[in-house]
Amino acid sequence: MPIGMSLLRKSYRMTVYLIRRLLSSFLLVIALLSVVFFVIHAAPGDPLDLYADSDLDASQRDLIRQRLGLDLPVWQQYIHWLAAVLWHGDFGTSLRQHRPVREILQEAIPNTLLLTVAAFVLHFLIAIVAGVLLARHRGHPWERTATVSGLAVYSLPNFWLGLMLILLFSRQLGWFPTGGMMSLDAEYLPWPRYLLDRLHHMVLPVLMLGMGSAMATARYLRNSLSEVLEQDYVLAARAKGLPERTVLVKHALRNGLLPVITLIGLSFPFLLGGAVATEVIFAWPGMGRVTIDAIWARDYPVIMATTALAAVMVVVGNLLADLLYGWADPRVRLTTKDVP
Repeated sequence: MPIGMSLLRKSYRMTVYLIRRLLSSFLLVIALLSVVFFVIHAAPGDPLDLYADSDLDASQRDLIRQRLGLDLPVWQQYIHWLAAVLWHGDFGTSLRQHRPVREILQEAIPNTLLLTVAAFVLHFLIAIVAGVLLARHRGHPWERTATVSGLAVYSLPNFWLGLMLILLFSRQLGWFPTGGMMSLDAEYLPWPRYLLDRLHHMVLPVLMLGMGSAMATARYLRNSLSEVLEQDYVLAARAKGLPERTVLVKHALRNGLLPVITLIGLSFPFLLGGAVATEVIFAWPGMGRVTIDAIWARDYPVIMATTALAAVMVVVGNLLADLLYGWADPRVRLTTKDVP
């Protein structure tokens, strides 16, 4: 087959694969939103009690209910809401804050992304470094000590770890603030001091979110590297007289990272879920805190909006992991089974 036709066929297969994955992901998000919508609306209580003034009479409350669409059957509310989201990207108006949900998300999403991306990077930096060191020192007492210590930290509840970080580094030592994104006067500081202030407030939340499960990922990498180090091409590299560090980093690490790449798609939802507890404990104004406040207030539009965005992030993370796996491993390629 000519080279041009082969490349064209591969591009076609990749395009069809991406379209199928995106379509299935879209249907998955719609199904998840449908379940959450009806479960939330089945909860007892009237959300109008938190939206309207208790001094309003029955007719005024009925007018508000009609304006918000709460007088319609649940299935009609669902159709109107889904159509507004899909066609206009409109999640409605918050019942609690009395302003468009879009504005609330525009304020919260950047804060959550800043926290989760920083924790994500820290998580895998610790995991890769620790995994390489554990694989290099297999059987050493240091390896067993580090593994037990890391698993002990991993077994701790996330909220308890955050509280202990505050107790030690904020209350006892006074090194870091107990919460918030910035100091009260941070907006009036020169930009270098403003940046340092933001980083100062990020240290403990990022540690809580990214450090806890890093050793579990490091153990995956350690086991994968241990298998790769027994392969023939690694033995051949050692036979050439290459240093062990070169063999480990340049020859074994790429293939050893394949299971970790798969974990990227699995870890991102975990970090996103952990951000809820982190944002509540450290008073971080992100999506997690907005979601908790909306759940307690039965703020339907906000709950549905944050659920939709979380579902999209999870699906995108899994899709990205699949694509990275195919890129990293030349043996993994689309076949004719992947296309209709």
